[in-house]
Amino acid sequence: MKVLVATSKPFAPIAIEGIRKITDAAGYELALLEKYTEKSELLSAVADADALIVRSDKVDAEVFDAASKLKIVVRAGAGYDNLDLAAATAHKVVAMNTPGQNANAVAELVMGLLVYAVRNFYNGKSGSELMGKKLGLLAFGNVGRNVARIARGFGMEIYAYDAFCPADAIKASGAIPVASREALFDTCDIVSLHIPATPETIKSINADIVGRLKKGSILINTARKEVIDEQSLLQLLAQREDLKYITDIMPDANEEFMKLEGRYFSTPKKMGAQTAEANINAGVAAANQIVDFLKNGITKYQLNK
Repeated sequence: MKVLVATSKPFAPIAIEGIRKITDAAGYELALLEKYTEKSELLSAVADADALIVRSDKVDAEVFDAASKLKIVVRAGAGYDNLDLAAATAHKVVAMNTPGQNANAVAELVMGLLVYAVRNFYNGKSGSELMGKKLGLLAFGNVGRNVARIARGFGMEIYAYDAFCPADAIKASGAIPVASREALFDTCDIVSLHIPATPETIKSINADIVGRLKKGSILINTARKEVIDEQSLLQLLAQREDLKYITDIMPDANEEFMKLEGRYFSTPKKMGAQTAEANINAGVAAANQIVDFLKNGITKYQLNK
């Protein structure tokens, strides 16, 4: 069996070492395609692969067409909008992600960005504290739960809305469930987004919903760029000079957002999972899932059921 790791943005060397130990122990061949710049390179490399590990690399119908032996593809990370699940199913390929492996990394970034924001981006002027603030989590999956865990240490009041998570489960994790996303925005001083990019959520974060925030509130997005209606949000922020928007996903309209001096910040690139630990965890989890599937038929994290 041949396992291909295809990453335009490579894993850390120590993560590759961990992946190699797992594939070697299983008796599989490991092939690496790193820092590639042309899709043709991926199409050529995947031609004889039985399994594929990617990060944010797009795996679409053309890739599946080129991969006649492919049995499984694993996205090393939680988000999987870079995988064409319908095409995977059509080609009888199992598609998986590695949920939870980078959750703590993203959660720590959320809290770091929030400290930066409430202290006025460290401009020397008096800021405020997170203690006692009401933090709203839009979606309560692995990342949301880790944010809640850390936020409790700051003394924050934590609220959550997740249409797919029972209220009892939210309560059990120390957060207060609310009945709707509107109620979340009405209630909280800070709303942190943890929703995936789906047909239902794309551009769902717009002026109507964000405008419900009280004076002096903060919106933070470490989820997906596509969930933000950028022009609508820009129009709101132009009217509401009391609001701040912070993100680790640079908007397409970044230059326009940059004009909101003192009320907007974006990291240069998406940084949520960019820690050594998350890099290792996700890569090793992907390799383990491939071995478990190929040897034992385990499909616990299959996305295209």
